[in-house]
Amino acid sequence: YERAVASDPVHLDAHINLGRLLHETGRLADAERVYRNAIAVCGSDPVLLYNLGVLLEDMDRKNEAMEAYERALHRDPRLADCHYNLALLCEELNKPKQAIRHMAQYRRLAGTKPD
Repeated sequence: YERAVASDPVHLDAHINLGRLLHETGRLADAERVYRNAIAVCGSDPVLLYNLGVLLEDMDRKNEAMEAYERALHRDPRLADCHYNLALLCEELNKPKQAIRHMAQYRRLAGTKPD
């Protein structure tokens, strides 16, 4: 993936896959660098922002994770997993109204069939 990013810096999937690989192998700071660089180069893709939120949550940077999730949902409000993660995070941060709203949205979206 590093070669793909180097040869085509605007290849969004390569950035996402490289960031995910680094995250899964415990190279969290490197994964964050890849995701933030991808946002700067490719724009605020909702999946990219969602993955950044997951990473930041794993790094115990809850408020930044919440911001990334909210930015992802602003771009694509149909990201069910993002609503789910945000619901759990809001519950953890003692924001019950937001938690209920995002969990309800998750349930609505998770129950729908793709077109």
